[in-house]
Amino acid sequence: MPGNAANLEKATAARTAAATARAESTLVAMLTEGEPVTFRSLAARAGVSLDFLYRNAGIRARIEQHRKAPPARPAPAAAPRSEHAPGIVRTLTAQLADLKRRHREETTALRQALEQAHGENLLLRRRLAAGPAAGAAKEQ
Repeated sequence: MPGNAANLEKATAARTAAATARAESTLVAMLTEGEPVTFRSLAARAGVSLDFLYRNAGIRARIEQHRKAPPARPAPAAAPRSEHAPGIVRTLTAQLADLKRRHREETTALRQALEQAHGENLLLRRRLAAGPAAGAAKEQ
């Protein structure tokens, strides 16, 4: 059975190396993305146990180091510079002004239609309130 123990040791070493590689790459990804580094977040994202992270001295030291340091925020992407930028701004501003004008016109038209509908509704309610006798008297 000595061959069996050697195979088990190899398999254990391979599994540990794979977990270490996953944890290391996940830690780098978390730092790159600016996520806060904690044992729990790293364990969940890398698919390793908390016990594994605490027992691995190298990873544990890196986690503790980055936990104390404020997370590095990625720099905002700079707006692309273009020689046509002022023209684009003018064009977009004109389009926005046109959209605002059309919106005001549509709103005004809808308000007028609503006022007319309210007026017609009021007339119909008054006729109903007067009853059928008033309607028959008008017809004669």
